[in-house]
Amino acid sequence: MTHDTPLSPRTLRHLPDVRRRIMTPAQLRSHGVSTAELNEQCRPGGAWQLLLPNVVLLHSGPPTSEERLHGALLYAARESAPGVPTQPTAGDPHRPVYPETMITGLAALTLYGFSCTPPLLSLDSVDVLVPRLRRLRTTGYVRVLRAPDLPTPVAVTGLPVAPVPRALADAVAGLTDAGAVRRLLTEAVRDGHCEPAAVVRELTRAKLLNRPHVVGAVDSLVAEGRSVAETRLYRMVGEHGLPDPVWNVDLHLPGGPHLGGVDAYWPEQAVAVELDTRGPRQDEDAMWSEYARRREHLERLGITVVHITPRKLRESMEQQAAVVRTALMASGDRDPAAYVVVLPR
Repeated sequence: MTHDTPLSPRTLRHLPDVRRRIMTPAQLRSHGVSTAELNEQCRPGGAWQLLLPNVVLLHSGPPTSEERLHGALLYAARESAPGVPTQPTAGDPHRPVYPETMITGLAALTLYGFSCTPPLLSLDSVDVLVPRLRRLRTTGYVRVLRAPDLPTPVAVTGLPVAPVPRALADAVAGLTDAGAVRRLLTEAVRDGHCEPAAVVRELTRAKLLNRPHVVGAVDSLVAEGRSVAETRLYRMVGEHGLPDPVWNVDLHLPGGPHLGGVDAYWPEQAVAVELDTRGPRQDEDAMWSEYARRREHLERLGITVVHITPRKLRESMEQQAAVVRTALMASGDRDPAAYVVVLPR
């Protein structure tokens, strides 16, 4: 029997390929397959096989990576009513729906295109995320993870997948190698999958920041996040025709106190850019208060401070360049700024 052999007595050729290869017993019954025929096909040496509890693979060969993922979701998905198969979406009648479950962990990161994660077929297990109260056990190659509140899944190759920060946290929870954790977190930020703060929030929620190898990786993550943000800031200035500033400097009053460091400064216009790269284990409210106090102090001296987050640089660089350009052009309409000493940071 081949992958394309139709079921008896009703053909399934109207379904997409993967749904003709993997189904639940309830779905098979809805297509006219009796329990006796199902048992006959799934006997040892038969044409079909039981991939997971209540998940039938409609051929005898090894499952593909696509079949493994759909099988895991089909096993974990909550049926809309007892004995009623999962229904397709209204917008796409051929696309299966998997209620209250999604792929997470290393399998999810591989689907997102991470280069440091194993190929799907080489993974010993596929992690699926389900509500905490679901009565579902880990079995076969499926590892069940529970959450009190499920995040909104992202559609990747037509599959529901946990957002990158959540998938990272679930992957890190099962890793003990510091190098592997560091590579995952670094790639997530370096390749623009997510911001460091979002990753740290998920790691904190998962109570993983008490593990020394995770703490070390997070420190590298913060450094990587700042490096990526600074590179984007350099690009913004160059690609959008802004005048060259002085980079990474400390500002002082002559013979007076230190006013703080800024990431870029235009002395003639008295305009500064400050990147918001707050440390992940620092109190966010306290840090924001410190940013606000420093900004107010500089602006009382006539210095305009443009506050930019790494996310804004990544998602709306042109808009941020326009904000800086407006501040530079408006400098001629302001009173002259106080004289400050600019030193390398």
